[in-house]
Amino acid sequence: MLTQKQIAARVLVQEHLAHKHLRTQLQQVDNSKVTKQRIKKLLKQNNATLVAHYYTDAVIQKLAEETGGCVADSLEMARFGSQSTASTLVVAGVKFMGETAKILNPEKRILMPTLDATCSLDIGCPPKEFAKFCDTYPDHVVVVYANTSTAVKARADWVVTSGIALQVIEHLVDQDKSIVWGPDQHLGRYINEKTGANMVLWPGSCIVHEEFKVHGINQLREVYPDAAILVHPESSAAMVSIADCVGSTTQLIKAAKEMPNQHFIVATDRGIFYKMQQAAPNKVLLEAPTRGHGATCRSCAHCPWMAMNDLQKLEQVLTHGGSEIHIAPDLLDSARKPLQRLFDFIACH
Repeated sequence: MLTQKQIAARVLVQEHLAHKHLRTQLQQVDNSKVTKQRIKKLLKQNNATLVAHYYTDAVIQKLAEETGGCVADSLEMARFGSQSTASTLVVAGVKFMGETAKILNPEKRILMPTLDATCSLDIGCPPKEFAKFCDTYPDHVVVVYANTSTAVKARADWVVTSGIALQVIEHLVDQDKSIVWGPDQHLGRYINEKTGANMVLWPGSCIVHEEFKVHGINQLREVYPDAAILVHPESSAAMVSIADCVGSTTQLIKAAKEMPNQHFIVATDRGIFYKMQQAAPNKVLLEAPTRGHGATCRSCAHCPWMAMNDLQKLEQVLTHGGSEIHIAPDLLDSARKPLQRLFDFIACH
């Protein structure tokens, strides 16, 4: 049964997809040039670097690029921060991304445009409940997706991203390990099917990716029959079954660049279009519909929490502070161990 917090999160997503993001381009860029110049000065004054997730609005991603920051997935954002000489990292994304940056960069000040930007996967995996769930499988290795709180990471043996999860689980299967997976059940089910791992799955989900429906995609494909369908593995089994490519954000961007198709129906957050279009400038990218008629895409996916990252909040946090990530040292140390295990694995593979 859904908690009141989870129900409220679903309502927020559905309202946002229905109308909240349908601002005109003029509204989106109103006064942005002047604001961006002020932010650039503030970044220098604060010895700060801006790191942005692929799902943030294009104006935020472009600003990160223009100021020597980076646009990437959550783990690469944190790793970039480790290599930066800046004493302050400004993380444009959702809260667990700021926490991951702090775990890997404890000596740095980690700011976010807002700490209210959360994630349904994080909301749906309360640390105490997840710990109890894991305790019922004491002989299992606990593997969690990066989209989790610090406390959940601290309970895990491994932290993985969607891009590396298959390899890690295959590695554990080869060692005859039994596995508890959390929190995304759809990604977990996809990995089970690919590896035969038969992991025990925590029943979490990304409620933005769950908004995609096969019927709408098929309608859109009738208009663009040559289009390849790109799907993130956080999507339902039905969506994965019709995909031409299933992969992480980075993998989907690569697919758009390398696949021969001219048209792509992209079933993930529309924030990815900024970097995807850079990678494949001659391709036509189509937003997969989440409701309404597929051919018109009356409502296309955009995470309402990612949308909270705007220029005004970014300027405010650099001017007045606040929205800083703090993690207790003992919890931080515990959460770093499964992340370091992932990095060691990547280095050897």
